[in-house]
Amino acid sequence: MSLKAAEQRSDAPKIDDAPEGAGHRYRLQGNWRSANVHGVLRQIEQLSKRSSGGDVVIDLSGLSDVDTAGALLIRRLKESQEAHKAHVTIEGSNPHIDELLTTFDAHPDDEAAAAKPRKSWAERFFAPIGESVYDIWGNLIAAMYILGSAVRGGQLKFGRGSGVSPASIINQIDHMAVRAVPIILLMSSLIGAIIAQQGAFQLRYFGAEIFVVDLVGILQLREIGVLLTAIMIAGRSGSAITAEIGSMKMREEVDALKVMGLNPVGVLIFPRLVALTVALPLLTVIANFAALFGAAVVSWAYSGITFATFISRLHEAVSLSTIISGMIKAPFMALVIGIVAAVEGLKVGGSAESLGQHVTSSVVKSIFVVILMDGLFAMFYAAIDF
Repeated sequence: MSLKAAEQRSDAPKIDDAPEGAGHRYRLQGNWRSANVHGVLRQIEQLSKRSSGGDVVIDLSGLSDVDTAGALLIRRLKESQEAHKAHVTIEGSNPHIDELLTTFDAHPDDEAAAAKPRKSWAERFFAPIGESVYDIWGNLIAAMYILGSAVRGGQLKFGRGSGVSPASIINQIDHMAVRAVPIILLMSSLIGAIIAQQGAFQLRYFGAEIFVVDLVGILQLREIGVLLTAIMIAGRSGSAITAEIGSMKMREEVDALKVMGLNPVGVLIFPRLVALTVALPLLTVIANFAALFGAAVVSWAYSGITFATFISRLHEAVSLSTIISGMIKAPFMALVIGIVAAVEGLKVGGSAESLGQHVTSSVVKSIFVVILMDGLFAMFYAAIDF
């Protein structure tokens, strides 16, 4: 056996158990560090199960070295003896061991629970409501800041006038309008067809199937067309805006723009707002034509209403005010979708989880505000008899 191995063996941790009066003295010896304490684990387990009774002295004077692993075992031995109603005293300690043992005295969860007073039922009920109102106010302030910056102009540099990038706006229109045409055509034609079929089915009982043209025309051009198009754009383009701006925020590209003296609203948000404001009315027109075409096909196949009769009846039922009342809503809904998406994108933190949460929040809030705005327009039109 080498000299080094002999030294390691002589320094192995051990516990000498000696009766002392009505109790016991546990003399701990050797090196109680994490690499060595496995040798006394079984002995600690046996002593923990045994009731020593009386007074128990844990003598640490024989320890050559100790770390947190050894201190944890000492703590476990002390607590097990106290659980057996023994009075435990620690002798032969030093400041280093005392500091290690102290780390296991504090229980953060218990201290936090004791320090945190129990809330009353009124506080538990009204506090979330207040936090929600405060959050809504913060979102409103952020939305007004973005809207104000957009109204002021596409300011690319702070305090240096305005600058608009036509290429960026055209690129965003391509993404938000041109590439959205297929899904808008498909969804709108199906919606128009379903409205026509259900309307004809119900009106057949009264022998008034021809009025399905009035139903589809007024409903689509005044309400459903712009509303459903805005909802689809909120889910498609609104989520994309939040994801793009949120990804830039995560990679600190937004902060880099500020360091370069560029305005993030002018560089990132303004082109998207302009593109949305242009795209949504155009997509609404396309959606209206697609829905009326789908309704005309179903009316011909289901009720025998020819295309010529459908167009003639549509011309009588629909006035210019019906078309205008629907189209007026489109730019306002586009602004709301863009602003909500931008606000949520700028709130993204540094994690992928935060990005997903804010993209979801962007879509939900956009759809809610779009529907709310449509209801406000409906009440306003009814008030002015438009």
